[in-house]
Amino acid sequence: MDTAMLLEYGWVLLVLIGLEGILAADNAVVMAVMVKHLPEKQQKKALFYGLMGAFVFRFAALFLISFLANVWQVQALGALYLLYIAISHIVKHIKGTDHNEKEAKKSGSGFWMTVLKVEIADIAFAIDSMLAAVALAITLPKTGWGQIGGIDTGQFAVMFLGGLVGLIIIRFAATQFVKLLKNYPSLETAAFLIVGWVGVKLVVYTLAHESLGVIPHEFPESTTWKLIFWGVMILIIIWGWLISVKQKKKTQSNE
Repeated sequence: MDTAMLLEYGWVLLVLIGLEGILAADNAVVMAVMVKHLPEKQQKKALFYGLMGAFVFRFAALFLISFLANVWQVQALGALYLLYIAISHIVKHIKGTDHNEKEAKKSGSGFWMTVLKVEIADIAFAIDSMLAAVALAITLPKTGWGQIGGIDTGQFAVMFLGGLVGLIIIRFAATQFVKLLKNYPSLETAAFLIVGWVGVKLVVYTLAHESLGVIPHEFPESTTWKLIFWGVMILIIIWGWLISVKQKKKTQSNE
């Protein structure tokens, strides 16, 4: 591999890592909410085991990307699940009832069920990030080092490394979000609103799938949708932060 090709590969890898980092933001919030009910030691284990399973899925998916690109049902199920847990939490919050964490805190079933949920959630998120990785990687010149799963070895390596870094970012970002939710409990409702909004994002991607065509296929990648999605996301974050700070000051003044 000559210097020019090496630089080109390095640049695309940096862009892909940056893209994975951006996509990891909403993924990490979802993961943090899913493991928050577990004891602190189990939270890290649940994230680790869940994301390890997701890593195996992503690696295998690189060989099957042309097939998985057409499985809109995965995103649809992910969207429904995220909307369900978001709406369920908000309804309970409005009614003044707390999360029923007793069952989730039971040894064994609660922990492993949480691991499974983390894994399913990441699989739902993974398809778009993998497709983005493929779209970037296939523009690179072929190395001539052979093929893996029908993809040039060099291009495959870039996609693999980008996905690996993405999962590492999600893992550590989720841990930080768990700590933030612990320090500012009032942020939990905002976190669930973000989970619901991410669910809406997956709904948009599902409806834009070529097999359904309910909305234009190009819409999820349009500047308009991206501005709407990130604009609403930022507003939810600002609202949640202001409410949590106000609540914390109120609690401190009552002590």
